[in-house]
This record gives sequence, C-alpha cells and structure tokens, in this order.
Amino acid sequence: MSSSTASIKRQPKPKHLSFPAHGHSVITSLLLTLKPRPRVISASDDSSICVWSLLTGKLEKKLIGHEGGVWGLVVAPSGDRDGDGDGNEDIVVSGGIDRTVRVWDLNSEEEEEECKPKHVFGGHTSTVRCLAIVKPELVDVDVEVLDEHGDPTGHSTGVTRKERWPKRPLIVSGSRDHSLRVWMLPRRGEPEYRYQKTTIATGAETNADENDNPYHRFYLEGHDHVVRSLAARGRTLVSGSYDCTVRVWDVITGKCKWVLVGHTQKVYSVALDPSRSQIYSSSMDTTVRIWSTTNGTCLHTLTGHTSLVGLLRLSPSYLVSAAADATLRIWDPDTGRLLQTLAHTGAITCFQHDEFKVVSGGDGTLKMWDVRELKEKANALSASSTSDTGAGAAAAVGGGTMLRELLVGVTGVWQVAFEGRWCVTATNRKDATVLDVWGFGHSRSQKGTAEPDLDFEGGQEGDSEDERYLADEFWVHDDDFAE
Repeated sequence: MSSSTASIKRQPKPKHLSFPAHGHSVITSLLLTLKPRPRVISASDDSSICVWSLLTGKLEKKLIGHEGGVWGLVVAPSGDRDGDGDGNEDIVVSGGIDRTVRVWDLNSEEEEEECKPKHVFGGHTSTVRCLAIVKPELVDVDVEVLDEHGDPTGHSTGVTRKERWPKRPLIVSGSRDHSLRVWMLPRRGEPEYRYQKTTIATGAETNADENDNPYHRFYLEGHDHVVRSLAARGRTLVSGSYDCTVRVWDVITGKCKWVLVGHTQKVYSVALDPSRSQIYSSSMDTTVRIWSTTNGTCLHTLTGHTSLVGLLRLSPSYLVSAAADATLRIWDPDTGRLLQTLAHTGAITCFQHDEFKVVSGGDGTLKMWDVRELKEKANALSASSTSDTGAGAAAAVGGGTMLRELLVGVTGVWQVAFEGRWCVTATNRKDATVLDVWGFGHSRSQKGTAEPDLDFEGGQEGDSEDERYLADEFWVHDDDFAE
C-alpha cells in the first residue's frame, strides 16, 4: 500500500449531515456552490427548486414557477453577468417539462422564502432536457482572407489570433423537440422578460417568443430526435442526440460545423476538451468515442462496457464513463487507453470525479475511490512499452482504491456533487427523499499537528481562512436514517 493511500485511510470519519428534501419526489438535478456562502441547490420532478444551507440543512429559498418536473439546472457566477464582480454563484437557470427556460437571481432583494424567476424564456415545443452556460474565454480564431471591400471570404490565411468569445455569457438549451436554442444571459438591471403562451385560431401554441424575446439568439435545428446532452466552451457547442449523432456548432454564428456519425444507438452524454481539440461521446451502443474538433473524424472507439453508457465526465487527466453494466471505466483521454475499472453490483446512477477521487452511486451504495496514482502508473507503463497497445478494452494499468462506502443499504442514489472539501448526494430511503452532506476538513483539535484532516481536494495546504472556518463550523446532525 502506498504511503499516500495509507495516509488517507488513517483520516477520521468525515462529518455527516442528513436532512429530508422534496417529500417523496425524485431529485433530478443537484448543485453545490460555495460562494457567496455554502449552499445546495436541488431540482425535482415535483416542479420545485430548493436552495438549502450546506452547513445546517435549512431551506433558504424555494424557486416557484415551473409547471411540471425540472430536468435541467445550471448556475452562473454573478460576475459573469456583470462583466466584473466577485463571482458569487447566485444565478440559477432551469428548464423542464413546461418547455420553458427560467432565470433566477438568488441575490435578489426579495426576503420571502419563495422566489419567482426574473426571466422566463419560451419557444421549445417539448420538454427542455439539458442546459449549458457558455462563459467568455480566450480562444484561437482563424484569420480569414478579406476581399477588396474588406469583407471576410470564408478562406483562412493560416494565421490564428486570440479573441474572447462569446462576448457575454450565453444560455443553451436542448429539448425533446429535437432542437437547441441559444439566449444571452440577462445582466442585472436589464429588462425582465416573461414568455406568455399565445394560441392561434387552430388552438396551437405559437413560437412568438423567438421574435419578441430580446435575449434570444439562435434556433438550432438538424437533429432528428431528442437532444440529450450539451457541452460548450468558447465558440464551440456540442450536442448529443437520440438520433445517434453528435453535432458541433459555432455558438456565435449558429452554424453546424460537423455532424459526427459512428454511434449505432442513442447518444446519452458528451464532453468537450478544447485543450486536446477533442470531443467525447457515450452511447446505448456500449461504446465511448473520441472525436477530433479539427476535422470531425473519430480518433478512437473505446470498448469494454457491455450495456448502455449513460454518464461521461472529463477532468484534466481522466475521462470517466459509467454504465448500466455496474462499472465505471477510467480512460486516458490522450491515448484512449483503459486505466482502471471500478465496480458496483448494480447500474451506476451518478458519479463525479476529479484528479484525486471518484465518488459514485449505484446498487444502493455511495462509494469513494482514490485514483491519484493512476496517471503515474499509466505514464510509467507507456515509458516502458515499446509498442502501442491501442485504445479500448486493453488491460487496465491498475490502481483505483476504494476508500470508503459513504452510504450503504439505501433504496436509490440519484445524484452526487462535490466541491472543494464538501460532498452532497440525493437518495431515496424509507420511501423518502434525503440529502446527505459530508465535510472533509481540518478540525480545531488537530490544527498544527502532524496529521491534519484529509483535504477533500487531495492536498493539505493553501486553504483559505473561510474554508477552514466552514470545515470547523460544520454542523453534524445525528442521522435519522441510520443504516
């Protein structure tokens, strides 16, 4: 056993808070934010969105307005809306069965527990299934040849330059109506907009919102089935669909750049990797594919899963897929090499990962895995190998130690999220919906000793005083749902 793994296993049991949420309803989305204060945001098929204190479990706000289940939920830092500011994560964007996209300001002056949306966007003709926020960032842009009038010709000069795109944050929605829509994220102080349903003589609803809404940018069509997943960075937007294709769009012009064809069944998840100029997709056909954003070709087909691959996430070093075959597979995004397989005994329902750990839910358990040594082992193996073993179902390089089972014996684990030293999950047990929070951090009694508590990010130095205060003041409740 390595010294790093041994050190982790000596750490004390994390602090644990458990509280009921949303009655008996299913939690469809779960977010954890730390600024301006630690909060958990949950969306449910009961049509509500709830904001909870991470430290106490107290309900702070209930976002009311959706008419039906909420299926999409994202946050945007307020600094992104104002162009400057402190980056507080107090803007919530949601979408659901009522076909609308709603924008909420958690920092509004309303003191009431129930909060109404600042904006309501319409236009979709079926459930809004997924959402993405596109934040401004520097991207490489091809310099085009200009004609005699100074207008771009569409031909590249072969020169690139850095430009900031998009110029302001955007909202992207994907729907069961086979389309995507793009809106500007409203700034504070800009006019509120609320979509009003209108009907024509036939009784059908119109899409007048598309023309009347000043924040609406594009209606993107081309998919032939449900748009199931989105990923976006800079000018690039990626959509995965039940039509078995992945589409790559320029979010500034609204043009489709590539249609990625190769999957033979529904695409469930996509991820975008600008640093490697790659896109990743997972499908019901049991495969994960790696595509080039440069020319739209498939670089690798990753095999090994034996059932629907419904979940896919990317960190700087690892691509992780999770499937109904009860396994998570950790891949090297550079080569497509399989690094490790992590196993549950039932379908994986949720997971999140970073460079240090994987937290996964399935088969009535929530497990935490240590993956810090995988990259080191993979690099060592590559250095000693004289031949290319290829992508896909090649033998894993090993590593990936289960640190602990955070939950066992629950009916279902629906969602999981972590940020910094905090982890939160949504579960069903005893026919009730429950949120669980764990705090991994320093305690006053151990500060200054040789064995500080485990830092959930994988390190033990550089914590701000606010982070240490949060860890110290974490309020631990007795678990009313003892296993």
